[in-house]
Amino acid sequence: MMLKKDLVNSGIIGFIIAVILLGISKNISIEVPNLWMALFVFPVLSVIGIFIASLLAKKFAVLLQAARFFLVGGLNTFIDLGILNLLIFVGGTAVGIWFSVFKGIAFVVAVLNSYVWNKYWTFNVKTRRQGKEFVQFLLVSIVGFIINVGVASFFVNVVGAPDTISENIWANVSAGIATLTAMLWNFMGYKLIVFKK
Repeated sequence: MMLKKDLVNSGIIGFIIAVILLGISKNISIEVPNLWMALFVFPVLSVIGIFIASLLAKKFAVLLQAARFFLVGGLNTFIDLGILNLLIFVGGTAVGIWFSVFKGIAFVVAVLNSYVWNKYWTFNVKTRRQGKEFVQFLLVSIVGFIINVGVASFFVNVVGAPDTISENIWANVSAGIATLTAMLWNFMGYKLIVFKK
């Protein structure tokens, strides 16, 4: 059942994603006309998406939870990419061991964000077993971390950027591929191990 909180949270997430996207576009030097409109469009699309998921959840209850997870995952992805791009910009490199270090830091920040959003919104857990729960969350996330950083580092450092794509853009493409790869593991691990009811 959709709550007012779902509409508010999805709008907030859409706005935060848009803000981070504006920063990422500066680092990878992609000029998109009227990109600032994302500040209005993303929140609206997020709210519409959660509303549609709530309608579909009348037949398949897990769909609303999956939609929340997808939005939180989108936010985590953009936090991950935002931190990664900030570190690439400050560090002046998007390859080698420093890429792996930057990707690891970005992933950890995104995982901490993920814990809060998934606990209190996606899976709506109100129990006080935070110590055990957080340890389980960290264990599931460590496997997700290995998958995420491993896949991203493989594409950046082993496959390498095609001649037609800059290293900064390839770092973002690789991070996106890694995120999608780890997302299924994270959802199943969080749902079945960490936040199971």
